[in-house]
Amino acid sequence: MMKGDRIVTISLPLQPQQEARLVAVARAKGLSTDALVREALERILAEASAIPASSGPVSGAVLVATMQESPCREIGLEVPRDRPPVRDVRF
Repeated sequence: MMKGDRIVTISLPLQPQQEARLVAVARAKGLSTDALVREALERILAEASAIPASSGPVSGAVLVATMQESPCREIGLEVPRDRPPVRDVRF
């Protein structure tokens, strides 16, 4: 790592059978599970290099629009437009 680099920790909940397969694949390749996952991440990021990086802060609306372009359309990502109920407040 170079000075100024950040370390990011990712927590990935797995079912027991998924964890067992991950461990088995890593062992078969002679890698730790961390190294196997890092390899997969590097491959994904290399494929995504054609996607331009954002030049500014990303708003919630941009995030929702991007997520709605996802192939997983069955996930409900609509932002509710109703205003939350407000109680009467007396000072």
